[in-house]
Amino acid sequence: MSGVRGRVLVGMVGLLLALGLRAEPLRLVFVGDVMLDDGPGRTIAAGGDPLAPFAAELRDADFAIANLECPIAESGTALGNKIFAFRAHPRAVDVLRGRFAAVSLANNHSGDFGKAAFVETMARLDAAGIPYFGGGRDLASAHRPLWLERQGLRIALLGYNEYKPRSFEAGPDWPGVAWSEDSQVIGAIRAARAAGADLVIPFMHWGWEGEPHPDARQRTLARAMIDAGAAAVVGGHPHVTQGAEYYRGRPIIYSLGNFVFDGFDKPSEKRGWLLRLSLDRDGVLAWETRAAQIDAAGTPYPLSGALTPCGARGETEVRNCVNP
Repeated sequence: MSGVRGRVLVGMVGLLLALGLRAEPLRLVFVGDVMLDDGPGRTIAAGGDPLAPFAAELRDADFAIANLECPIAESGTALGNKIFAFRAHPRAVDVLRGRFAAVSLANNHSGDFGKAAFVETMARLDAAGIPYFGGGRDLASAHRPLWLERQGLRIALLGYNEYKPRSFEAGPDWPGVAWSEDSQVIGAIRAARAAGADLVIPFMHWGWEGEPHPDARQRTLARAMIDAGAAAVVGGHPHVTQGAEYYRGRPIIYSLGNFVFDGFDKPSEKRGWLLRLSLDRDGVLAWETRAAQIDAAGTPYPLSGALTPCGARGETEVRNCVNP
């Protein structure tokens, strides 16, 4: 009987795959700013691992995505017009490898050490087998979606930055990040859907630092992205979390805050969210955020008992769930 049951199970799975369906929902994890210089860099140099406390959460996902808030390079020179310029040692790639399915380069620190360091970062990520999006060797590649595919479900990730300096923007024949122009963002979402994406998720770097709530600009663009076909909108950059809401039944998580980052003093800057999305072909089935408490060295730790936003398909109001 066990052999019969096995053959039936295999047959059911084959039928589901043939129909383009999943036996289980796809699980995506997003985290906010991951900066691997300074305190986190010193932890890595000493043989530590700033992602170890969340290793199980990252491993449990089908795909885990982070915003890489620094170049990883030995080349380049720090730009003189920036108060903070980050550059992680190449050993930092080993911390990312096996943890993240992809990283976004669309932020205001990817170009801190110039184009040479930016290109070296992409080369090191390529060598480590870590895909990236929101940045590239030219304008076209910077705006190209990253495709995630598993058991018939196709997801397109898009990354955009809209926080200065705009000098980091990719051009027709020079490297850089994808800059957030409304028409390009909306057009890219529609193009991804037309190209066969079941779901499109923009990962935005936006908003004002330290502000606990999204501004009118973020709200307007977030709604426009969902009107254009986005299944959800995820954001970061302000170094604090900014809440979540529903629009047309789809979640908008405005800012995940910091994740691996040191040098902050306010309690709100030392608290971030890990976002878990459960997805099927029709969109987000359920989502939840897990609180991360960041220590003085920039290492995040799961915070049990915290109340953070969560929700499920069919709901119109964001709930708070207790972190286990």
